Amino acid sequence: QVQLVESGGGLVQAGGSLRLSCAASGRTLSTYRMDWFRQAPGKERELVGRIGWSAGIPYYADSVKGRFTISRDNAKNTVYQQMNSLKPEDTAIYYCAAARPGSPPNTYDYWGQGTQVTVSS
Repeated sequence: QVQLVESGGGLVQAGGSLRLSCAASGRTLSTYRMDWFRQAPGKERELVGRIGWSAGIPYYADSVKGRFTISRDNAKNTVYQQMNSLKPEDTAIYYCAAARPGSPPNTYDYWGQGTQVTVSS
């Protein structure tokens, strides 16, 4: 059984940093596209960033570009999201998701359970 487990969330003041991790178990996801989403209360789920299997050039939503950095360590079967200069509007539950090679853009095989990020002003 494949599991994605996010960690690293928490409470931080505006301007602070957090690093989220998404660790996969049950199979190697080195060839999977890995995405980070977030969902704030009362808002739709938002794609925050994306990294391909070979890392390549990650995609970032405009709202986080220049502040968030996605990376992956295939040897550890883990994807990271470094979040700097956090703002109160970054407050949300953050989820990672994995898509096998060739998947359509909005199709995912696995989801994590989410980790809460709260940024105080």
